[in-house]
Amino acid sequence: MRKLCLLLSASALGSAATPALAQDVLFKPIIDARLRYEMAEQDGPLPLVKDREANAVTMRMRAGGELSKGPFAFLAEAEGTLAIDEDYNSGVNGKALYPIVADPETVEVNRVQLQYRTKPLIVTVGRQRINLDDQRFVGSVAWRQNEQTFDALRVEYMGVKNLKVDVTYAISARTIWGIDGGKFGSFNRPTNIDGDNIFANISYKTQFGTLTGFAYLVDQDEAVPALLRTSSQTYGARFAGAMPITGKVKLSYLASYARQSDYAKNPVDYAADFATAELGLEVAAFKLTAGYELLGSDKDATGIAGGFAFQTPFATLHKFNGWADKFLTTPGAGIQDQYASIAYTVPKIGTAGPLVASFIFHRLSSDRQSIHYGDEYNAQVTLKINKHLSALVKYADYQRKGIASFVGDTDTRKFWAQIDYAL
Repeated sequence: MRKLCLLLSASALGSAATPALAQDVLFKPIIDARLRYEMAEQDGPLPLVKDREANAVTMRMRAGGELSKGPFAFLAEAEGTLAIDEDYNSGVNGKALYPIVADPETVEVNRVQLQYRTKPLIVTVGRQRINLDDQRFVGSVAWRQNEQTFDALRVEYMGVKNLKVDVTYAISARTIWGIDGGKFGSFNRPTNIDGDNIFANISYKTQFGTLTGFAYLVDQDEAVPALLRTSSQTYGARFAGAMPITGKVKLSYLASYARQSDYAKNPVDYAADFATAELGLEVAAFKLTAGYELLGSDKDATGIAGGFAFQTPFATLHKFNGWADKFLTTPGAGIQDQYASIAYTVPKIGTAGPLVASFIFHRLSSDRQSIHYGDEYNAQVTLKINKHLSALVKYADYQRKGIASFVGDTDTRKFWAQIDYAL
């Protein structure tokens, strides 16, 4: 993103200007636009409903800018989403007979923050974007048109070699549901979720990878039972890295474990485990990946029938457990996700590139009760057209096995085509 240097001279400001004001002030504009078509088709539980296919054409625009002077910077950004074709259930528009496409119309302040940044220290206060590690626990949900941001104070300290301390105190999460959140009876889809949340990461870089210890304390103030049940305390560790084997072969690896239990006002007494392991092998233009993820279940959880499972309410959930988004809330019996993927990269196609084509398979089952929920097939092609433009086509096919095992457990197919512009 290009930077425009605005020189504020003493003569431009008049006789009241001081030498300090004559220093350079940098302005960085923000323009980020996305046009998307999304189709969602599912086998619904209502056989008398004529049309169970959703077709959404949406346009999202973010615009704003950042002014910086020395170590200080002020950023403001507005975000708006327009439904050009609203034949879909946005989650808050009342069109409950269609499948959900979670991109409601909205106009909002997406970010407004003040930042102090030096080499060893960054302090950010205000409404801001927060992405931690691979976004499994805290992320901005960038896949959706309306981004998730946080009203928070964040401190990042890097004053010790190879060590980073990253601590956030967030009083509100601004959700993807936009200005109409909570309408039409969708009270578990609010515009914002207030609370007292702490996200803490301490990471250390080694020659083999980065070791991270983390603690996430989620304290929801909302009175809606579905939201109160996501108040939790999660403590864990993560190790991720990569190493070359030969000139064209590279091995990558990831392992993580966490333990979660109820916290603050959560009426459910439970404890559950999270674990993941992944290996990747890059061979020239190909990348092969295989992995396993567990979101465990506590069958003895009190206050709720059928058990209660590990939840990650502030994650970028679309990245995990299949792109059909069947597991945004972990079922009471938990999830085991065994997955494998292959990707192929073409660095250049004329003046465009890279082009990346990928395919992913998920086998999704429960942590207990031996339920095979279903299998999912994902495919995607992305192309960087030029410095500012990129395009994507994407497909997800979730095939349920056996009887429906949780709310929304139906055969589901989704297709996307989109183009992005970023200044």
